[in-house]
Amino acid sequence: MGGEYVEPGPARAEVDATRGPLAVEFGENWCGYCRAARPHVEAALAEYPDVPHVKVADGPGRPLGRSYRVKLWPTLVVLMDGREVGRVVRPESADEVQRALERIRAQPNPGSPG
Repeated sequence: MGGEYVEPGPARAEVDATRGPLAVEFGENWCGYCRAARPHVEAALAEYPDVPHVKVADGPGRPLGRSYRVKLWPTLVVLMDGREVGRVVRPESADEVQRALERIRAQPNPGSPG
């Protein structure tokens, strides 16, 4: 964690096909809001070591961010089996990120009875 935002990032079809949890963070390396949020995102994700975290460079003409309607950086989209279950925009605390990540655990397990 704590790495740089990468370009171009995964394709939407690749993200949609992901099984299990995934946190996709949109932003830019030079973004002050992204730098300010980094410790909050990292602290919350430390409590979820089983959740892969992908940082994607975003901006005009970048299709993945547009497909998630990202408007402000950073935006953390939390997915379970390729489906969005939570989102946090410009988090100001680890608690905000934690609440979005908790939605992963709230998802029903398709393999369980009932």
